Amino acid sequence: MPKQWANKTGIKAGSSLYLHPQEDGTLLINPTNIASQPTKINVDVTGISGDSLTRTIIAAYLSGYDIIQINSKRILAEQKKIIRQVCYKLMGPEIIEETSKSVVIQDLLNPQEISIKKGIKRMFLIANSMHIDAVKALKTKDLDLAIDVIQRDDEVDRLFLLISKQFKSVLRRGSLLGSSDISIDEYHDYRMAAAPLERIADHAQKIANITVEIEYTIPEKTFDIIEEASSTSRYIVENAVTSLFNSDVKLANEVINKVETHKDQLRNLNKLLLKIDSPLPAVALRSVVDSIDRTGEYGSNIAEVAINSSMNP
Repeated sequence: MPKQWANKTGIKAGSSLYLHPQEDGTLLINPTNIASQPTKINVDVTGISGDSLTRTIIAAYLSGYDIIQINSKRILAEQKKIIRQVCYKLMGPEIIEETSKSVVIQDLLNPQEISIKKGIKRMFLIANSMHIDAVKALKTKDLDLAIDVIQRDDEVDRLFLLISKQFKSVLRRGSLLGSSDISIDEYHDYRMAAAPLERIADHAQKIANITVEIEYTIPEKTFDIIEEASSTSRYIVENAVTSLFNSDVKLANEVINKVETHKDQLRNLNKLLLKIDSPLPAVALRSVVDSIDRTGEYGSNIAEVAINSSMNP
């Protein structure tokens, strides 16, 4: 072992070292068994509330701390409400101790329980179903279905934050401890794909919100074209994800080329919407078309990640 490294880490004759095999055949050597030692951070939230408090807790979560102890001379009821809401939005953290001056959050999720591949697949399935149901709710004016779509976005956000946390752990440690079935390059590519999937879910939620707000009967001919455009966007996303998991460059290029055809389809749809006399429904429906357009573009982004990923050594 390098003497300078041994001295810095306190390694002496007889010390135990922990070896973690990597996908590329190398070994990650740790002077201590990091996996068995929970990391902890103390956060003073005096004077912090609202979105600032939410962002502070999420930042500690993303940094990979197993235990987050929130302290103050007195934690206000509103602060505790926000803390509980944040724990609901995250995957793993639970409040295990609570007093008037502190709240202790512990991440109880084993990172190996949900691999990044499973997380990406789950994000795709939820986001795709959200888009399908959002368009269906718009067509049938099904407010209950629209609200269900809006609520499903929380699950996608939770998965996205978990993947982001796992990726930061990989960057910091060189691997996700206990995992040897995926390389750091692949982790990077899947993290790159997670972001557009999260945005696709956001746009499905946006369509569902418009369904709740709009009181306008969309002409059948117009909606047929909306459904056709929606189907094309979903085709792009579905095949982009397939190309990513199968390292299928040919399919990824087909997906990207499909986006140009989709643009013509959307331009024709926007021209049709200009003929709607009432300005409010016209604006709302153009927002729907924009979300369908963005969904296809995000699918194209995933296809580009697939092409880049295929070049990994």
